[in-house]
Amino acid sequence: MKKEIITINGGLGSGKSSTAKKVAKALGFKHFSSGDFFRQVGLELGLSINEVNIRAETDKKIDEMTDQKLRDLNNKNQIVVDSRTAYHWIPKSFKVYLNLPPEIAKNRILESIKNDILRQKSENMSSTEEIFIKMKERFESEQKRYWDLYKIKNTEKSNYDLVIDTNKNNLEQVVSIIISEYKKWITE
Repeated sequence: MKKEIITINGGLGSGKSSTAKKVAKALGFKHFSSGDFFRQVGLELGLSINEVNIRAETDKKIDEMTDQKLRDLNNKNQIVVDSRTAYHWIPKSFKVYLNLPPEIAKNRILESIKNDILRQKSENMSSTEEIFIKMKERFESEQKRYWDLYKIKNTEKSNYDLVIDTNKNNLEQVVSIIISEYKKWITE
């Protein structure tokens, strides 16, 4: 049975959080961000987001905390989750992947950091080149962990019900496409 849950994944800077928040608001659903949760864990440990990712490679408890939060959401309804692994933990959700080339992502991330106090505290970066390097390190760390822990490749587009290019579609268009396709999917 399909769940009234939308899981949104994508590359760094692809717009997961912004999209998830707007989709949730438009549908009257709740929103959960595993990235924000992970950043909060890092702040509590006194680590940047990249440092917490690196520590998670050897300390499985860090991923387990996030994974348990996601598994618990599998019992909910009317929620939008932005997470790199939620599609795996909530298999009966409507699964969305937001695609964006890394070269474009680095500029979007810098803008996002300027407007987000939690990200400023947890990422502590100022130049697009520094961001691009850290993005690649973080992405590689996450991909390694997800494969080692779960044998999943979260960038494999066939895992998703819908793939959207966020370079060719602005935020409002992405939100509209997701809502339209979700409504078709949930009634099929």
